This record gives sequence, structure tokens and C-alpha cells, in this order.
Amino acid sequence: MKFSLFGPLTVLGLATLGFAPLPAAAQKSTAEGIAEYRAMLADGNPAELFEGRGEVLWKQPRGPKKASLEKCDLGQGAGVVKGAFVELPRFFADTQRVQDLESRLLSCMEQLQGFSAAEIAKTPFGAGEQKTMESLVAYISGESRGLQFNLPQSHVKEKLMYEVGKKVFYLRGGPYDFSCASCHGEDNKRVRLQDLPNLTRQPGASIGFGAWPAYRVSSGELWSMQRRLNDCYRQQRFPFPGYASDATIALGVYMGVNSEGGAATAPALKR
Repeated sequence: MKFSLFGPLTVLGLATLGFAPLPAAAQKSTAEGIAEYRAMLADGNPAELFEGRGEVLWKQPRGPKKASLEKCDLGQGAGVVKGAFVELPRFFADTQRVQDLESRLLSCMEQLQGFSAAEIAKTPFGAGEQKTMESLVAYISGESRGLQFNLPQSHVKEKLMYEVGKKVFYLRGGPYDFSCASCHGEDNKRVRLQDLPNLTRQPGASIGFGAWPAYRVSSGELWSMQRRLNDCYRQQRFPFPGYASDATIALGVYMGVNSEGGAATAPALKR
């Protein structure tokens, strides 16, 4: 007698052997399974190693001027690190620019230590002083872990950058006619196992924006926000934005302001 692999007798046999399908209530949802996977990964985040190195680099005399970064003003006063991350990007009077964490560090590394900001900006991610940048952003963001985002919007240039960032976020283009909003403009979106937080409002904004920089398990590297944005543009098949360019900073302002009241979790652990 010929039986179908998925016929009634096969199902009956599996049930007899104890392999009956679980009732729907007993089956884990996809979201629960992903949450458990992330919880296991979060135990012992390698980003802690970058944080430790970043603290050393912050205090270490380096560069042509043999100076540390301890006089760098990140918005809270010279040398103050705690609380800086959750109020960036912001306007700085000395540069007359709205700057995010990385562009501000470039200014400090050039002014205080004598490095060339332009050369660092041209350096590939993961090489040279870009590796220094990875550790510095890990350290600085970690010092604000758990604090709530509160980006200033009092200066006219801060308000302008928010509006520019909003336009860039919704700008469609490229061969797939994508925008940032294509993936991050609505609730409950996912690509495979990766949740896509809605960056236009809370709680998605702080969940997404507030987790970067982050350690990427898939690459074994610490990714800064600038590198994350670069990869987003790669996936959209857009030309890469300039490192620490006004376009990327404007996006940071838009996402950061939308994150108001949410807690920073960077440097997080990402798949």
C-alpha cells in the first residue's frame, strides 16, 4: 500500500509517538523567540571593551600636539562626558555648526590634538583613527546610558537641521525608490529577524536611535551612528553620504528630537 508523506496515517502515527502539533497557545511567537535570542546575546556585550579603551584614549595625550581630549566641550562644558550623548546633535558656538558626537570629536581632535579632521573623515571605517573614533563614541555614549534624550531646539540652526533631517528621512530615490521612511516610517515592520523601529515617534525613535553606537555581532565590530547611516544608504543603493556631513547630522537631529523622553541604551548589542 502506498502512503502519502503527509497523509492521515502519518499524522496519526506521529501523534501516537508523542509528536502531535503543539496547540497554538503553547507555541512561542516569533517576537518572543527573537527576544530570547537577544537576551542571550546581551549577556557580556563586547562593546564594554571599546568603552574601556575609549576612556583611556579620552585621557591619553596623543597627536601632533601631544594633548588629551579632556578639554573637549561636548555641550556640557569642557571635559564633561556624562549627559552629553543624550543632547547631541546640538549647536556649538565655536564652530557655528550643529554637530553630532562624531563631528564634534573631529573638531576636538583637530583643535586640541592637531589631527587632520579631513584625513580622519576620509579614512575607511575600522582603520586608523576611525578605530579610535569607535572607542571614543562607545565610551561617551556609555556614560549616558539610561539617561533620557533631550536634544536642544532653541537655536535657529537646530530647528533648521530638524526640518532638513525630516526631508532627508522621507526623500525617495535610487533604483528601488527607497527612503529612510520605507523601513522606519511605520510600526511593526521587520526584515527577517531584524525589527525595524518606527523612528518618527516614540517609543521606536529612542529604541532605534538610542542604541547606536552598537557592537555588531555579524561583523565583530563596533559601529558608530555615522557607520550605521552609511550602511543604510548602501542598502538603499544610494551614494554614500560624506562622513559627518550636514545630511547625516540632520538625520541625527530628526531622530534624536523624536527620541525625547526615551532612555539611551548605547552602546547596544546588535545582530
